Amino acid sequence: MEMRKIYVVHLYVALLFIQKKASDLVKHITIETVQQLYLTTTPKSIGIADLGCSSGPNTLSVIKDIIQAVQRTSLKMLQQARTPEFRVYLNDLPTNDFNSIFKSLPDFSKEFNKDRNGGGCTSSIFIGGYPGSFYGRLFPNSCLHFVYSSYSLHWLSRIPPGLYNEQGKSINRGTVHITKTSPLEVSIAYSKQFKEFGIKLLFYLCSRRQLSLSKKMKKGKKVEFE
Repeated sequence: MEMRKIYVVHLYVALLFIQKKASDLVKHITIETVQQLYLTTTPKSIGIADLGCSSGPNTLSVIKDIIQAVQRTSLKMLQQARTPEFRVYLNDLPTNDFNSIFKSLPDFSKEFNKDRNGGGCTSSIFIGGYPGSFYGRLFPNSCLHFVYSSYSLHWLSRIPPGLYNEQGKSINRGTVHITKTSPLEVSIAYSKQFKEFGIKLLFYLCSRRQLSLSKKMKKGKKVEFE
C-alpha cells in the first residue's frame, strides 16, 4: 500500500511537470495576446477564464502571469499605475479539488499586496470556482475577455458511444486511448465526438453571451511589442 502511494505521488508530480512545461512553451503567446487585448480595449474590469484549471500549483501560476502582464503593460505603455480589476473564473469538473485552490488564495493575495505597498500597480482581484463541463454554458452574459486552457481540451466529458459493440463490450480492449492496435472504428468514434463537442465548445465561447467584445476588438488593431 505504501509503495502504491509513492507511485501515485510520483505520477502526480510528473504530470504537473509536463503540464508546466507545455504551458511555458506557449507562455510568450499567452502574454502577448493578453497585452494586445488590454491595449486595444483598456477595460476597467477584465474577465479571465481558465478551462480545466486543475488544483495544483500550476493553476494560480498561469493566472499570476496573466495579471502581471497587464500590470506591466499598464505601467510601461500606458503610464497608468491603476490597472483594471480582474475577475478570474476557474473552471474544472465538479470532482476537482477547488478547496485546495481556495486555501492557497491568501498567499496568492499577499504577493500582489506587496507590489501595492511597494508603489506598484494596484489591482482588485476576484477569483471564483465554476465547476462543470466546459462543453456547455458556464458563465454569465458578456463576462469574458480572455479564455485560457492548457492540457484540457483533449479531455472528453463522456465516452464515445461508438466504442462499444452490440453486446455492450468495448472494441478497444486493454486500453483507454487510441493505440496502434486499436480498430479503425475507435479513431472514428473519437473523431466524431471531438468534432461534435469541439464545435459546440467554440460556439459557446465565441457567442456574445459569454464573451465581452468591444468595437476595438472587432477592428482587430495590432500593436507591436518590443
